[in-house]
Amino acid sequence: MQARASVLAVGGRFTWVAGLVLALSAFTGWYSGTSVEGPTVSVLGWNSGTLGKLVCLIGLAVVCLAAARAAGVAFPRSVPQALLVIALGALAAAFVIIRLVSVPASLAGTGTRGVGLWISLAAAVAVIVSGLLQAGEEL
Repeated sequence: MQARASVLAVGGRFTWVAGLVLALSAFTGWYSGTSVEGPTVSVLGWNSGTLGKLVCLIGLAVVCLAAARAAGVAFPRSVPQALLVIALGALAAAFVIIRLVSVPASLAGTGTRGVGLWISLAAAVAVIVSGLLQAGEEL
């Protein structure tokens, strides 16, 4: 029984790691391209607009939820923490997908999607998976 409990506790640890990666991914290069003069420029997620800032804040919220769980804060049964984590992960994934489809106007002609955008998408999916793991732990 002890081995099963330690394997299921992975969801709690995975949540704060995924949230931290999601928050930090907003400071990676989401787009790159050439400017009019010719040098290559990179646009961070934070500088890509409001959605990049919201992705960072969602990542920080997930980390705060994980810290609250570790501190022993009890959430109401009507709104379990796993549901909050899944909802935040889905919201972050939606924001990142919008940024995948909609390139900022300043890079519309020459901009390409950078590796940071894909890291953000993977981190948002990881937050959803960690919420599902937490839900499994609560059952």
